[in-house]
Amino acid sequence: MDPDAVAKAFVEHYYSTFDNNRSNLGNLYQEASMLTFEGQKIQGSVNIVAKLTSLPFQQCKHSISTVDCQPSGPAGGMLVFVSGNLQLAGEQHALRFSQMFHLMPTPQGSFYVLNDVFRLNYA
Repeated sequence: MDPDAVAKAFVEHYYSTFDNNRSNLGNLYQEASMLTFEGQKIQGSVNIVAKLTSLPFQQCKHSISTVDCQPSGPAGGMLVFVSGNLQLAGEQHALRFSQMFHLMPTPQGSFYVLNDVFRLNYA
């Protein structure tokens, strides 16, 4: 398993799903998963999806600038750090963002998001 290839595939899947139908992100999280969104902590896949689907915009497009990946611990986890731009429908200027995912392996051979930290980067 090439960690960089896994990270790249995960990032493409996550942001494509987010941009097209956020409600489908639930299967990437589990009940122990935690999202910190702009400082607000949300736990559990149902609550995380509720937060993401309640954001005050319907359409957006993520443009990824960087993806950095590191192996994390003996259980086979991975840290994935993403930076990029978020273009909201009807807005002239894109917003810069950073997001960190802590991915953990599942018994089925895929990964789920244990930790997710999202921040807008204000100039």
